Amino acid sequence: MLTAIHPKLPMRNKRVTKDFYLNQLGFQEVGQTGFADYLMVQKDAIEIHFFAFSDLDPAENYGQVYIRTDAIDQLYQSFLDHNVSIHPAGPLQVKPWGQKEFSVLDPDNNLLTFGQRV
Repeated sequence: MLTAIHPKLPMRNKRVTKDFYLNQLGFQEVGQTGFADYLMVQKDAIEIHFFAFSDLDPAENYGQVYIRTDAIDQLYQSFLDHNVSIHPAGPLQVKPWGQKEFSVLDPDNNLLTFGQRV
């Protein structure tokens, strides 16, 4: 019965979040765009929603999303080509649990981990 999941993450500034996801990660804005306190972005079959949280302290934000891909090497290279900062502890590598992964942090310290089964 379940068909999809769209995580909701906090954002301090819609303009900054939108710029990061659209111009660096290659997402597109979807849905109603006229809400100052809400943002929805999509890339391929992945959709992420954001809600305004102006008092968010990024150092205390533990928002995390694990995103599966079937083209991890190409995705990683495209992020490098767009000067996306890879998480210092999250470069592309094969993990003991059988996933090839890498991670990035968005402007609000939400952790995005991308993985592919090896």
